[in-house]
Amino acid sequence: MVQEIELGRVTTRASHSSDRTQVLANATDRATTQSLGTDAKDPAGVPDIGVVADTSSGEPPSTAASASTPASRRKAQLQFITLCWTLFLAGWNDGTTGPLLPRIQSVYNVGFALVSLIFVFNCLGFITAAAANVWLMGRLGFGKVMIIGSVFQIIGYVVESPAPPFPAFVFGYFANGFGIALQDAGANGYVASMRENTSTKMSILHAVYGLGAFSAPLVATQFAEMHYWSFHYLVSLGISLSNTVLLIAVFRFKDQDTSLAEIGQAPVHDQENEGNASNQYKQIFRLRAIHLLAFFILIYIGVEVTLGGWIVRYVRDLRGGGASSGYISSGFFGGLTVGRIGLLWVNHKIGERRAVFLYGIIAIGLELVIWLVPSLIGGGIAVSFVGVLLGPIYPIVMNHAARVLPPWLLTGCIGWIAGFGQAGSAFLPFLTGALASKAGIKSLQPLLVTMMALMVGLWALVPGKPRRAD
Repeated sequence: MVQEIELGRVTTRASHSSDRTQVLANATDRATTQSLGTDAKDPAGVPDIGVVADTSSGEPPSTAASASTPASRRKAQLQFITLCWTLFLAGWNDGTTGPLLPRIQSVYNVGFALVSLIFVFNCLGFITAAAANVWLMGRLGFGKVMIIGSVFQIIGYVVESPAPPFPAFVFGYFANGFGIALQDAGANGYVASMRENTSTKMSILHAVYGLGAFSAPLVATQFAEMHYWSFHYLVSLGISLSNTVLLIAVFRFKDQDTSLAEIGQAPVHDQENEGNASNQYKQIFRLRAIHLLAFFILIYIGVEVTLGGWIVRYVRDLRGGGASSGYISSGFFGGLTVGRIGLLWVNHKIGERRAVFLYGIIAIGLELVIWLVPSLIGGGIAVSFVGVLLGPIYPIVMNHAARVLPPWLLTGCIGWIAGFGQAGSAFLPFLTGALASKAGIKSLQPLLVTMMALMVGLWALVPGKPRRAD
């Protein structure tokens, strides 16, 4: 009898050990995960692994349960680094156009209105991708959509690099816009779904974007003075090829839930809403907050790319800048990078919502200095500080979206916000070109000041707490 009891204990102990191993191997098994969330201990006296909610005030609500191991943490770091490289390429792309814009106008013999067609078709690419993103994610999954986006970027750079006829060159910008929007939406949605240090990771992700945008003008300014100026796009092509290889190697065409499971996270679904989610588009677009956030990001990105792009022409024409004026664009994007990391402590000190108001108002004041004070050096310094102040705003908005939007719709919502918002990087630069063709490049600063004021007004309308779908 004693031997039978002892044998029963050994069998029970082995069964519990096997169950725990199975849970760590398959983090997506919701039923098993929930069963582990009790206070019970196994016969060996080892506590079961529970799901601990992240209640720290500085982070958005977690959308994933976690069962972390050293291997899964290494995998999570590799995934995050890969997505940072994707955002580096997006920043590189946005930082390229400004220094090359005068050369593009010269080579193709086009004015402000016609050269702005590159922004129009870029915008069409962004809007198309934003509209298709939720459907593509549902049908193909995260990994495949990210790789499709990267391939479209490769196509864009292949078309642009030989300086083809202007219509083909413009098509390259459409392909680029479509690819960038898909990847930007996917990367933001994925990082927002990560459990640990979400706010910090989002800031780092977009600081790397700023690093790419800072680096590109340093190279593009040199190519702008060369005979084979369009070979700059071959550099971009090399980066985009490495981006595609990394995405394939790390995510291996897997969907988001599977990729999160590999880093020890199981998605948390809302059972009631998940069951009724026959039309995810309808659920997403019924949310008032998503429209306010999407338009805010559209204006924000538009201001960011317009200032970083058209400031080179502005300085050359109105402040007597020379061939090195492209470095002012680098100064702006360098400031963007510094702000996203260096102002993290300010965000935590005064609160992220208040920080956006503070940064926006001071940036408007500095933009007035650039407009009204005719100084090349002073304007260049002010542009860099505007970059510092605008830098933290994008990651703050993404973190805020994770707080106020339903968790079961978060990836789709952030995908729409990021994809639709990217259209601002084409729409406002195009509007600047159209105005410049009528009133001259001096119209740049009044437009930027107006858009910044609109941005601050929109932020006041964004809800501070979660609300039900309207």
